[in-house]
Amino acid sequence: MTVEETYLKGCFVITPRVLEDERGYFFESFNKQIFEKETGVHKTFVQDNQSKSSKGVLRGLHFQKGKHGQAKLVRVIKGKVLDVCVDIREESPTFGKQFSIILDATEHKQLYVPRGFAHGFLVLEDDTIFSYKCDNFYNKESESGIIFNDKTLNIKWGFTEKELIISEKDKTLLTFEQLFK
Repeated sequence: MTVEETYLKGCFVITPRVLEDERGYFFESFNKQIFEKETGVHKTFVQDNQSKSSKGVLRGLHFQKGKHGQAKLVRVIKGKVLDVCVDIREESPTFGKQFSIILDATEHKQLYVPRGFAHGFLVLEDDTIFSYKCDNFYNKESESGIIFNDKTLNIKWGFTEKELIISEKDKTLLTFEQLFK
């Protein structure tokens, strides 16, 4: 496995070593010892989540506030997504900056998103299965998010708004400026 830190401190792209032969492939999707050694991050993941979505579904940008903040290790099991995270740590030199990457079932890359980040993804292929490990349990009262079309962040999703399938809840999220004045 190779681990590369993005320009957002504490956010890592993880590429597994995939062994392929005539039977198919095998790779280690998570190894706590290697993860900790390569990232310097010591986390215990306590909850795994999985979603299946159609092309054009946009989920996010979500985060949990306060003591219920969550770090996530995300990957695609089937299909392809544009994965986006935004640094919302107000003391961070990269506060308000974003990182995006294509995650798919071909390369098997993963993204480690630390606490203090908003996270979302746009599904690029039908029947995409997205999986993520969390280091803290979900808490409904602590959920928050930033609207997908925020003018300050100006995320390039690559789809028109008419092409996007977005939950009613995600359509009413606050702007970056409303959250961080």
